[in-house]
Amino acid sequence: MPTRRQPPTVRLRRLAGELRSLRQLAGLTREDAAEQTNINSATLYRIETAKARPQRRTLLTLLDKYGVTEPARRAALVELSKQATQLGWLQAYESELPEEYTTYISFESEARSVRNYESLFVPGLLQTEGYTRAVVAASLPYASDDEIQQRVETRIQRQTSITKDDPLKLWVIVDEAVLHREVGGAEVMVDQLRHLLDMTERPHITFQVLPYKVGAHPGMHGAFAVMDFPDAADPELVYIENMAGALYLEKEADIRRYAEMFDQLRAAALNVADSRRLVGRLIDID
Repeated sequence: MPTRRQPPTVRLRRLAGELRSLRQLAGLTREDAAEQTNINSATLYRIETAKARPQRRTLLTLLDKYGVTEPARRAALVELSKQATQLGWLQAYESELPEEYTTYISFESEARSVRNYESLFVPGLLQTEGYTRAVVAASLPYASDDEIQQRVETRIQRQTSITKDDPLKLWVIVDEAVLHREVGGAEVMVDQLRHLLDMTERPHITFQVLPYKVGAHPGMHGAFAVMDFPDAADPELVYIENMAGALYLEKEADIRRYAEMFDQLRAAALNVADSRRLVGRLIDID
């Protein structure tokens, strides 16, 4: 059975970027560095793509090769490496959840803001327990009761990111179809819509609905999220999910393309007040 790889964290991603930049500044290709340090080239690739954390000895060998001699700089990178695999509350669930999901949660938990477009579901951070349970049961028809409960608990834990003292800034755009699809039955759906109204009163949460009358639009290919992080050393990240798996985009051109797409959807969507009124009408609230 293959070994489960360490989910990347923001710190692991930062360390990978630092080591990649240091190698390039030293004028070395990855093949050069591997040959001159006797570090396996596949191992070096995994380190530079945030798929593995370097052992201390390996890290120090690379820093020596790249000419990093300043004690404070070396100490900072060693400390970053030590912290690179910390998963916080996710540690309790990491071994049981799909790698794509734990990776997303890891990034989301450290993000400063998330811009999220959803075409099929209420975004996970705004779901009620009943809605989540219904979604998980329907999308994972062969899951056991314990597996479903674990997914529900994980979703509830994720939501602390928007209720803590320094909350995640969340901007959500949903297709109008999300509001009309009766997930979990009428009672669950009404409760979910009321919860949406409650949560979107918070100043750090912006909620818009993309109405049917817009017709064709840039988001029709599916949901996506654009994340940014508190530290300028951590570049933005785009997350896309479909039946084939999850995809993370880090190239500047891709990030710009999805950020512009989100701006286009935001401009086409109902404003915040009209979006809330639409939700209210669906549950007979003026």
